[in-house]
Amino acid sequence: MVALFASLADLHKPKSFAGLFGAAPSVALATLGLTIYTDGKSYAALEARSMIVGAFGFFLYACGCSYVMMRFKVPAIAATTSMLSVWLIFSVGVWLLFLR
Repeated sequence: MVALFASLADLHKPKSFAGLFGAAPSVALATLGLTIYTDGKSYAALEARSMIVGAFGFFLYACGCSYVMMRFKVPAIAATTSMLSVWLIFSVGVWLLFLR
């Protein structure tokens, strides 16, 4: 998985943005490995599901930021700050409905 994301990172510009594709999976896998070691597989499975929900929430956040900036010509700081609520509401809502 890390190699897949690293190759995906090579396709994107700028390279500072592309680094997210290489770093995030490595950090997630390391965190899950440490969680399995310290707390067991069932707890790590719960954490993995939470990571997936957070990642999907981030995807919605990124799409929303792009839409707001392109459609309404809002500055980046205003768009990213205002769209944080989308990420929070989605992630907390899914956690309350399905993961709790």
